[in-house]
Order: sequence, then structure tokens, then C-alpha cells
Amino acid sequence: MKVLLTFCFAVPLLLLAAAEEEAVLESILRDRSHIEDTLRLAADEKSGDYAAALQRLRKIYHSSIRPMEQAYKYNELRQHEISAYPGRTLGDSATDGEITSKPMVLFLGPWSVGKSSMVNYLLGLQDTPYQLYTGAEPTTSEFTVIMHGEKIRTVEGIVMAADSSRSFSPLEKFGQNFLEKLVGIEMPHKLLERVTFVDTPGIIENRKQQERGYPFNDVCQWFIDRADLIFVVFDPTKLDVGLELEMLFRQLKGRESQIRIILNKADSLATQDLMRVYGALFWSLAPLINVTEPPRVYVSSFWPYDYAPDTSLELFKREEISLLEDLNQVIENRLENKIAFIRQHGIRVRIHALLVDRYVQTFKDQMSFFSDSELVFKEIVDDPDKFYIFKSILAKTNVSKFDLPNRDAYRDFFGVNPVNSFKQLSAQCSYMGGCLLEKIEKAITHELPALLSSINSGKNPTLSSCEATGCGEKPKNRYRRN
Repeated sequence: MKVLLTFCFAVPLLLLAAAEEEAVLESILRDRSHIEDTLRLAADEKSGDYAAALQRLRKIYHSSIRPMEQAYKYNELRQHEISAYPGRTLGDSATDGEITSKPMVLFLGPWSVGKSSMVNYLLGLQDTPYQLYTGAEPTTSEFTVIMHGEKIRTVEGIVMAADSSRSFSPLEKFGQNFLEKLVGIEMPHKLLERVTFVDTPGIIENRKQQERGYPFNDVCQWFIDRADLIFVVFDPTKLDVGLELEMLFRQLKGRESQIRIILNKADSLATQDLMRVYGALFWSLAPLINVTEPPRVYVSSFWPYDYAPDTSLELFKREEISLLEDLNQVIENRLENKIAFIRQHGIRVRIHALLVDRYVQTFKDQMSFFSDSELVFKEIVDDPDKFYIFKSILAKTNVSKFDLPNRDAYRDFFGVNPVNSFKQLSAQCSYMGGCLLEKIEKAITHELPALLSSINSGKNPTLSSCEATGCGEKPKNRYRRN
């Protein structure tokens, strides 16, 4: 009887204690309403217009850029552009997956600086079964892709790489050891309908890269090349720069406009100490970031719990809202950025095709009946300036010297692809399909800018009358010799 009475009194006390603990926890959790307001998660998108624009972009790519890409094997020169594997077919869905993919936000930085906690905070996953594991020790050993799905589930890396409807199939080239360290998490979330988060393993300076079992820097480069926004996270205790972090910043060179530096856990310091840490962070990063304008640095504490008392609360709140506005800008401009990227890609494909055409023409001009073809082409590829190959391309319309590829890259390119396996541009025409060069130039100068203008003006980006019905014009080949 005593045991029963003790049990009857103990259960309500335990429930009361649990309720009080939950109430205390809720009182110290930070209000998240500003996240939804700043990111406009409650606003409905015009999904029909967005889908129509993507469909139009995909059509332009497949009809005007992709044929030239295949004819001159551009992907073997620049494998990190659009699709990583050369030799894909025209209807390849991996390419479509990258064109239609959501903006990617990448989290990089040393171990245990709060990258996973920041993702949990932005998505409201704290104290749910699906939160990313966090701790004071190195916790994240995988590349974790958090994306939208109809239901909450975990997707293994080998499944993500095998699914051609996703944009992750090129990751197979990094081997099975890496795919075991790749995991996807799908969940229904308003923010994930517009953006994809990628959480990465923390940088540990005392660990050799080969001990990871896969090419860590190469994998980071793959994600960096595709990221729309890159958060490099530090905290006051991890400001030192080692070899692995230095290598990471080398990989970020050229992507400075996408980089945002975050000094996390700022409320763990008094104001005076925070200023010293802020200066020390810039001192450590100054040799690594070679740009005129310093990168944007956000100073706050990005996790679900309230700021520590007696710290710069208003400053931290303003910094957090500024970061959210930065993120929202990427989301709002995702379609414009994608069109601009495809156009930039088209320009590079066109330049590559013009260069290959010039190499082929020069080879034919230098050949005679008694010439050794290998020696002739070796002389051309070893010293292209002697034959004005690159200078002649600069005379073309809309070609900048800053967009020209590295000359040495073509020595390797033609080492794999014999020069006589390529046709000249003048021969790349058909009665029904038109000329490849004319089509890609039309896409670069007219179709893609018109698509961008239609989005900015709010017009529906439908097909033009000629594309819908056919104008019946015989294609002109202005490159054919008369």
C-alpha cells in the first residue's frame, strides 16, 4: 500500500516537473517569427510563371547550346560546368536536374562552430527527431543535403547519385567511399521549397585529407561551383588558419561575391572581447582573401536559444535580419541567376567551338602531301600564338580576352580528342536544323536576354510564334565557302 501511494504521488510530481522544464525551455527559445517575415514564407509564389520560364530555359539550352556542346566536346574541357559527365545524350535528365534545381546554400568552416545548429535554427528543427546532431566535439562527418520532399525521410548517398531526376548524379565520380558519407534529408518545409541547404564536415587541421577516405577538397569544389550562397562559419575559439582551411579559401577564389563570413556564438563574449576577436578574424583571413572589397561579415549567435544577457542584443538581431535578407535576395533572384549562368555557359561553349574550329582550319592550312600530321599539329598546339589562333578569336563579335580558356588546356584536350575528329563550323549546318553557330549566337544575344526581360517585366515567358509554329525560312549558312 505504501508503494502504491508513493507511486500515485510521484507520477503527478514527475509530470509537473516535466511541464515546468518544458515551460522554462520555451521561455529561453528565441522568437522565430522574423525568419518567416524576412524570408516571406507565407507569400504564395506564381508557380505557373516560374515553371513556364524554366521550361523555356530548358528548351533554349537543349536546342541551341547543348548541340554545340556535344559537337565540340566542351564537357571534356570544363567538366564542372552544368553536367559533370561528358557524352550525355540530348535528353539527359541530370542536366535538366541542374537547370531546374533550387538555389544551393553551402555551409563551410571548422568543426563545432555551429553550422548544423544554424541549419536547425533556420528550419525550426530544434528538439525534433529530425534535427541535425550537434555537440562540442566534431559531430558532422557527412555531407548532408537538406531538401524539400512530400514527407520526412532520409535518402542514402548511393540512392541520390543513382536518381537521374536529381542534380547529384555527377557525385558518383568521387567513389563509393564518398557516397557512404553523403546523406540527404527530405522534409516538407516552406523554406526548402525555395532553397536547398548543404551541411559539410568540419575542417580538422590535424587530420590528413587522405584519412577521410575520399577527395574532400574535390568534393568541396563540386559543391562550391554549384552554390548560390556560401556561409563560411567561425566562432571565437577557432580563428586559426591551417593548411586545410587555406586550401578551402583557394577553392573559393573567384566566388567572393557568394561568400559570407559568419562570426557565430558572438553572445558568448563581452563587447570588448568581441571587438578583439572580430579584428583577429580579419587578421587571420586577410592573406586568404585577395579582393579589393572585404567580404560581408555577420556577427551574431545563430541558434534557437535566446541571446545571453548583458550582450549587444540589438546588434545581433540586426545582423541576423541582414543575413536573412541576403538569403532572401538569393531566393528571389534564383531564376535570373540561373538564366545568367546558362548564358555565361553558352558564351564559353561558343568560344570553345570557335577555338576548335580555328585549330582545325590551321591544321588543314599547314598540312601538305609530304607533311607528318602529328608533327604539324604538335607545333600548332605547342605554340598557338605563332598561328594567331587565340588572337583571331578576339576579332569575333562578343568575345572578351578574359573569357578565353587556358592555352595549355587544349594540349590535353587534343591529346584525348584527335583534331581530325572535329568538323569545321561551316560544315555544322543542316537544312532542317540550321547552323549550330547561328543558333547559339541567337540564344546568347536574343533569346536568353529576352527571357530575362520577360521575367523582370512580369510577362509570361511563352514560346514565340516562330518557335511554336515554325517560320518556314530556309536556314542560311554564312560560313559556307562559295
